[in-house]
Amino acid sequence: MATPKQQRDIRVWAISLVAVGFGLLTIKEGGTILFGGEAARTAAGNYVPFVLWFNFLAGFAYVIAGTGLWLQQRWAVWLAIAIATATALTFAAFGIHVAFGGAYEPRTVIAMSLRTLVWVTIAAVAGRGVLRR
Repeated sequence: MATPKQQRDIRVWAISLVAVGFGLLTIKEGGTILFGGEAARTAAGNYVPFVLWFNFLAGFAYVIAGTGLWLQQRWAVWLAIAIATATALTFAAFGIHVAFGGAYEPRTVIAMSLRTLVWVTIAAVAGRGVLRR
């Protein structure tokens, strides 16, 4: 049976892999829309440019945070908290955009909900697993 310290390490290990994987997928998907030409932008529908740019750039922070968490660096916890906060604020700004009649893709609501939930979870698990060691 694993000790509580080992269990924390397993959770931190898992979230670090999720963060890096999520980051790489985010960079790929965002980069395809931003730099992939008109066909990619048309396929994306009514994307909101500031949300797309935020997510694309945040993807790099995801990879950095995931790598730091893998190495159990305390700064990576604070980066995860910053990512969670920035994602929630971007989601709120997106909500204001929608409330004022801005065009959007309904799947953006799902994607931003998922991103916020994932990063709040990563930050919470990281805080328990890295800061308390």
